[in-house]
Amino acid sequence: MSPTTNPGLQQELKSAVRELCRSFPDTYWRELDGRRAYPEAFVQALTKAGYMGTLIPEEYGGAGMGVTEAAAILEEIHFSGGNAAACHAQMYVMGTLLRHGSDAQKKKYLPALARGELRLQAFGVSEPTTGSDTTQMKTFARRVGDNYVVKGQKIWISRAEHSDLMLLVARTTPIEQVKKRSEGLSVLLVDLRQAKNHGLTIRPIRTMMNHATTEVFFDDVEVPAENLIGEEGHGFRYLLDGLNAERILIAAECIGDGRWFQERACRYAKDRIVFGRPIGQNQGVQFPLARAYANVEAASLMVEKAATLFDAHQPCGPQANMAKLLAADASWESANATVQTYGGFGFAEEYDVERKFRETRLYQVAPVSTNLILSYIAEHVLGLPRSY
Repeated sequence: MSPTTNPGLQQELKSAVRELCRSFPDTYWRELDGRRAYPEAFVQALTKAGYMGTLIPEEYGGAGMGVTEAAAILEEIHFSGGNAAACHAQMYVMGTLLRHGSDAQKKKYLPALARGELRLQAFGVSEPTTGSDTTQMKTFARRVGDNYVVKGQKIWISRAEHSDLMLLVARTTPIEQVKKRSEGLSVLLVDLRQAKNHGLTIRPIRTMMNHATTEVFFDDVEVPAENLIGEEGHGFRYLLDGLNAERILIAAECIGDGRWFQERACRYAKDRIVFGRPIGQNQGVQFPLARAYANVEAASLMVEKAATLFDAHQPCGPQANMAKLLAADASWESANATVQTYGGFGFAEEYDVERKFRETRLYQVAPVSTNLILSYIAEHVLGLPRSY
């Protein structure tokens, strides 16, 4: 990964992704949304074009690019009217394997992932009883000989039905036996193909957006000890390390959404004639769109800064979190302004505004809610007392 940005490369990537997305127009996403179906053809096209291997080093068959380039790809997918949620996890989950996996693990999995023979799209962290308090998770992985035996439950695990592998965070030391509550957590690479019908149960959860999310139950699922990522008990640190990439890439998707809303709203405001003139001539329509545009562009700069720091292997926690906060707020502001501009037509499925409205609303809540980001900034940047 290069610590310096390459605007020319980013524009080339955006142009290429835009061309690919032309084969998957609004009607494609609208039809899938109605059925809550997984965009298999789109994911296969991205994989065939090599974009799923963006962050995989060239020595393992990937493109060897950085988070900056990955962000450009995901932003363009969303700006083109699509939804990268079907596959984005493979990009940011990959970082944990890249940074903390053994050489044997990298050689075993990364080339197959780069070729599209395997999918690593599921990230098992959230639980129904602990929410954002990750250190209190109940899922436990007990070492028995050459295996870990996993028992517990995860929720809001997207793409589990469409992934071959899952990166699972589980407790390996009881919380009452550790000095710090963040200790005793470990990361395991679970082969979902082997685990299904051997203690693993996946139940789909229908949500307001087409996100292929599920609830996953582990009933004494055996995972080979060789699938432990890094050291046992250090998983919380590995988790936090990977979350910065997640924040940045999701923020880039929000920027793409925001720009999609802006383009659609401004086009409609120019064409829609009421009282003998375009509605876009009215300041009541102009001002919300102009403010939303300014906020999207400002958030984009923070995304760029966070990605640059990440690729240079510099501390970027505050910047990654602020990028996610600002971009999620800006895309949601743009969504609201667009619905208001369209009026009743904004609620009609055929215009796709209501679909994107539902999709971008998610990012106020997950991954990581805006309130938790504000708490993080208050404590770790401003030095204020911990609030929770």
